[in-house]
Amino acid sequence: MTEAAAATLAERVEDALRLVIDPEIGYNIVDLGLVYDVAVEADGAARITMTTTTRGCPATDMLRAGVRIRAQGVAGVRDVAIELTYDPPWTPRMMSAEAKAFLGVADAEDD
Repeated sequence: MTEAAAATLAERVEDALRLVIDPEIGYNIVDLGLVYDVAVEADGAARITMTTTTRGCPATDMLRAGVRIRAQGVAGVRDVAIELTYDPPWTPRMMSAEAKAFLGVADAEDD
């Protein structure tokens, strides 16, 4: 697989992850800013770096399972590795404009 094809596949994986809904917030994890990175290697191995809104989030296992299922469902993906990180910690500033509008969250200025 070429580098361009791998990048396109990573975009398709990210799109598929929009079907994973945070059950506490009711919105997709990509637009909430919980997916930090999606990369796909030439051999079809996908690496996804994600977070949760808080450490100890009760939905963590469910979200990771949803990410795995959706990523594996993308044609061309042969393996999925998920890294859970809290660096940087998630803040509402990481949400897309669409998620902020849906949730009624105003843009905050950086401190």
